[in-house]
Amino acid sequence: MKDLVTDIKTLQEETLKNLQSSKANNTVRAYKSDFRDFGLFCAQNGFKNLPSDTKVVSLYLTHLSTKDVKMSTIKRRLVSIGVIHKMKGHYLDTKHPIIVENLLGIKRRKGTVQRGKKPILINELRKILKVIDEEDIQDIKKLRDKSIILVGFSGGFRRNEIVSLDYEDLDFVYEGLKITIKRSKTDQFGEGSIKALPYFEESLYCPVTVLKRWLNISKITKGAIFRRFSKGSKLTDYRLTDQTVALIIKKYLDKAGIDNRNYSGHSLRSGFATSAAESGAEERSIMAMTGHKSTEMVRRYIKEANLFKNNALSKIKI
Repeated sequence: MKDLVTDIKTLQEETLKNLQSSKANNTVRAYKSDFRDFGLFCAQNGFKNLPSDTKVVSLYLTHLSTKDVKMSTIKRRLVSIGVIHKMKGHYLDTKHPIIVENLLGIKRRKGTVQRGKKPILINELRKILKVIDEEDIQDIKKLRDKSIILVGFSGGFRRNEIVSLDYEDLDFVYEGLKITIKRSKTDQFGEGSIKALPYFEESLYCPVTVLKRWLNISKITKGAIFRRFSKGSKLTDYRLTDQTVALIIKKYLDKAGIDNRNYSGHSLRSGFATSAAESGAEERSIMAMTGHKSTEMVRRYIKEANLFKNNALSKIKI
């Protein structure tokens, strides 16, 4: 009997480890960050945060709704609280009526049409690349930054996917470039996927051509393809962080005279999806490139892209 109890404890520990490793590292960090905010709310109000109960969680959601917090953020915080409970071996019914009905009430009172960060569209992309070319920096730095921008946009990559790319993930073929994504946010089982970037007619804007030039000038033949420069402008072996990608994007937007407060590191990815939708790409092909598992976000991009297509006002002659 003692052995059986020991085995059950071991199985519980292994199960918790499996639950923890089922999420990408960045996703787990985001969950923990959200849960810290919940923990602070509980500490300030004398509640227990782990395990918590549905009434406390519902109060927390109401607390968030009274602040300048988007509905999507409120929903994400709820998911994070539930996941952290699960990871720690606790059960929390996030579908309990007191939570679900409170969310519905918040949604009706608050509304869901809220401004997110803007996508980087073709016009902004051209301006960014022009600014990079005009920068008073070494050509090697220009090529790295242009490669990040073009590959990030053309592949609809998440920031962490861009910086996780290794030389071994690249396969240059006659038609263009095949990129193996070893793991992503929506690929929780680590099955991997392949994205294909074709050659563009205009080499100035071709992600494959520019990336080739970056690899040639940097002499990178293994490991991380996007690396940091030292203060002495020497290329190091250290991989860029996803935060650095966001800073690079914001820097060049600012230099191009574009208010960078309206953009984020995600703007390349959303820019690809919106631009593809504007050009008539099908929902399935956009999802195949971006890796979205749900149609909800992709349809939002398509809806935004179609705002001026077949617009009734354009039929009026004044």
